[in-house]
Amino acid sequence: MVSELAPQSKSGDYIRPTYGFQGKLGAPQHPATPGRYQLYVGNACPWCHRILLAKVFRNISTSQLPHTELVDDPTKASRGGWVFGMERDEQKDPLFRSYDLRALYERCSPGYTGRCTAPLLIDKETGVIVSNESEDIVRMLNEVDFGAAAAAAREERSSTEERVNVDLYPPHLQPDIDAANKWIYSGINNGVYRCGFATTQSAYDRAIDDVTESLDRVEKILSSSRFLLGEKITESDLRLLPTVARFDSVYFPFFKCTNRRVENLPNLKGWLQDMYMIPGVKETLDLERAKSSYFTNLFPLNPSGIIPRSPSMEESMGLGRINPNRGSLKRRDIFFDKAQTRK
Repeated sequence: MVSELAPQSKSGDYIRPTYGFQGKLGAPQHPATPGRYQLYVGNACPWCHRILLAKVFRNISTSQLPHTELVDDPTKASRGGWVFGMERDEQKDPLFRSYDLRALYERCSPGYTGRCTAPLLIDKETGVIVSNESEDIVRMLNEVDFGAAAAAAREERSSTEERVNVDLYPPHLQPDIDAANKWIYSGINNGVYRCGFATTQSAYDRAIDDVTESLDRVEKILSSSRFLLGEKITESDLRLLPTVARFDSVYFPFFKCTNRRVENLPNLKGWLQDMYMIPGVKETLDLERAKSSYFTNLFPLNPSGIIPRSPSMEESMGLGRINPNRGSLKRRDIFFDKAQTRK
């Protein structure tokens, strides 16, 4: 049953699909015009979480890039698991009033036969899908400034916010970021899914070894630097956060990633405390709803649908309290500024 849920190799290893939409924000056919694009995300999905974090870190407003939250319900979706809300407090498709994500894909890309996944970025003026690959969308959001509107927004911020044009992919660190992203993806981001979706003992053993070694590698790195590539946040930290935030509550019990807990890794735990305290980050994830989604919607892994109880992330990790020993959380101190990196 797991092989029907997630693509497998002959040896039982989970293989994450690739995607074919190659649009780019800022290109002539997709100019960086505020309000021109619509983003679709799901709360449970760590790949969607990346995009919301990029919006927060880059201070991209809802007026510049609105997003709609999908509902994760494979019993209602015609394909892919994502539907639009039917309840009064749930969000509808603002573009075409689609019932589910498959209908939206079909409307924007007639005849599309691939996986109907989120995140999804659509050009509202043309009705064309720009991208459904989180890695590409994060990189695009770092590069575009949505023209004069973004500069004006920075100038109008209150006195409590610094005018920092955040650069998550500064040129002098790009080779290091690319290298870090590669092993973080293989060993952690996708590593936890390789554990959970493995269908042979050998495939699971390979995956759990990779997850364990990669978490230990992160813990060692963070013993001598505040963030993954030094004293400021980069795209690599952004890509690590969604997995770490879900790890103890979801991936440890549900995907059998049982060799390590973030709670017991002091350097990684301190890093998570820092990331969580950045204004806007807490609001990018409802962990209890995400946990419920994993345990109830991935039926082959949990036929009973029972959701285990566990302490809240705030309680178990000591989140939400400023630790003065961790250093400043002012934007100018924790982010690179394009005014310096892109001279």
